[in-house]
Amino acid sequence: MDPCDLSVTRNHIEVWHDRALPSGPEWIGFWTVLRGSLLPVLIWTVVACFTYFVYDPVVTVVLGGLFGLSFLVGFGLRRRARHSVRCSAYGALGGVLDKSMVGF
Repeated sequence: MDPCDLSVTRNHIEVWHDRALPSGPEWIGFWTVLRGSLLPVLIWTVVACFTYFVYDPVVTVVLGGLFGLSFLVGFGLRRRARHSVRCSAYGALGGVLDKSMVGF
């Protein structure tokens, strides 16, 4: 086992015992999800504007379709794992934005 894993786990346990973490799940609002994903949303918007004006609006529609398809796949996978609709929607949006930024 990696020593770094032990220190992370130990830190988590110490924080848990100090009651710094909530005792259960916390509701997260939609704006909180977007605020945490502001950079990917900004980059997607710039890419969409760039492709719209430089290339063709069809390219922007294709990019939007890929984004939507990725969202639907993530949503479906989360629903199959028995997450709530709200959790699935937030997780799919966050997942698409997170995974789309891997190349940057």
